[in-house]
Amino acid sequence: MPIPTALDLTRDVVTLTADLCDIASVSTQERALADAVEAALLTLPHLDVIRDGNVVVARTELGRSERVVLAGHLDTVPLTDPPNIPVRRVDGTLVGRGTTDMKGGVAVQLALAARVPSPSRDVTFIFYDCEEIEEEFNGLKRIGEQQPDLLDAEFAVLLEPTNGGIEGGCKGTLRVDVVTKGISAHSARPWNGHNAIHDAGDVLARLTAYEPATVHVDGLDYHEALNAVGIRGGIAGNVIPDVCTVSVNYRFAPDKSAEEALAHVQQVFSGFDVTLGDCAIGARPGLDQPAAQAFVEALGLPVVAKEGWTDVARFAALDIPAVNFGPGDPNLAHTDDERCPEQQIEDALAALTRWLA
Repeated sequence: MPIPTALDLTRDVVTLTADLCDIASVSTQERALADAVEAALLTLPHLDVIRDGNVVVARTELGRSERVVLAGHLDTVPLTDPPNIPVRRVDGTLVGRGTTDMKGGVAVQLALAARVPSPSRDVTFIFYDCEEIEEEFNGLKRIGEQQPDLLDAEFAVLLEPTNGGIEGGCKGTLRVDVVTKGISAHSARPWNGHNAIHDAGDVLARLTAYEPATVHVDGLDYHEALNAVGIRGGIAGNVIPDVCTVSVNYRFAPDKSAEEALAHVQQVFSGFDVTLGDCAIGARPGLDQPAAQAFVEALGLPVVAKEGWTDVARFAALDIPAVNFGPGDPNLAHTDDERCPEQQIEDALAALTRWLA
């Protein structure tokens, strides 16, 4: 049984980030960090703390007219060999696993929990596990399914890295297999068969000619994308292939349902067998909602569309508008030399303090 490492929430937020990073928490191995987070939050008398597996939830109960959620995941992708923790401070930058994705954001959550005991809105802080691996293990998903009242709020902020800007909502993602069928034959006598890989040329031609849309949703522009991400066919070097499968990924704006996204892809590949692999719908940013507008006004930062998919979609499924806002460049997430400017962590804390205090 690992002994929890103590977290001192009175330390400056950059040092707190380093302390969090130095507690290894690769996906499914978050217990030591969850224990430390829980222990630190239990010292704050203004919070009710709830533990569910390796998810820690802390809530104010001040009777405010509005409740907001601040959420962040505790896990990281695997460490390098040799390990890229403990983190290092180099010329105003924290370097090491988790600094960008996303323990800088988690440190901001903890600092806010300690420093703003009487926020202008009731706040639910959620620290969850297993975001970096298969959806079935995701702690936020589990809480949403088993205890959805813990997510209930007028607005949510996911502190994923956004380079210090605000990214509204997120795009949906869908994967299909487009299948062409032929007739197998000896490659020395191809006229006895029909080459399924050659037929895949039409699938690729349609992708090349495809013009992705830019869709305006709640004041933000989401750039859709349709791309081949894999191709499989053939069983031997002397056999004409009778089946070829092109895997296609569609990133779609959050104005579409899963059914609408699939129907669009089926239309693009009309005449081919199209089989759905997986699909996760996007999230509208809800910038027309008062809670979202107040957040944007308080931070005084421009808002752009989130071009990827994040767990803000889980809040959107509950009709809770949500945005992404956190320190760190997402392009550096998961890299061996993951790093985050210290100033971005401090600025994120200052911005959210303005909003809540």
